[in-house]
Amino acid sequence: MLTLDLTNQPRWHDVAPGVRVQLRPLTTALMVATRSDPAVEAVPEDVSEEERAVAFAKALARRAVLAWEGIGDADGNLIDPSPEAIDALLDIWPIFEAFQLTYVSKGLLLDQEKNVSAPLPSGPSAGASATVKRAKRPVKPARRG
Repeated sequence: MLTLDLTNQPRWHDVAPGVRVQLRPLTTALMVATRSDPAVEAVPEDVSEEERAVAFAKALARRAVLAWEGIGDADGNLIDPSPEAIDALLDIWPIFEAFQLTYVSKGLLLDQEKNVSAPLPSGPSAGASATVKRAKRPVKPARRG
């Protein structure tokens, strides 16, 4: 069953011990805007899928991050999110992975739901419908030899 969140409110996501980010809901509008982000469109055609994924994740994070807690500069002073700071945050591998798992993959799970069959009551073909008609009369077996 698909559960709709009709509140569409930003949510806090823990991305590391003592570090959490407040993110906009992952909506169609946000994904479409990110796909047409100049930084994403500027990625050369010949780069690897991994490099393309990093560019997309950073562009998405720049649009999605509203606030954060537990993030500071080199002097230990708390800082507010900025495009440069968000990119620097996603350059940290565990943070990138947590962002992908807690935020991006949640949106992709819905995409996976449409690729599975509905549960069947008993056995793999119990709920299947026939695709061919039954033969009107028995057929003789093929000759051997």
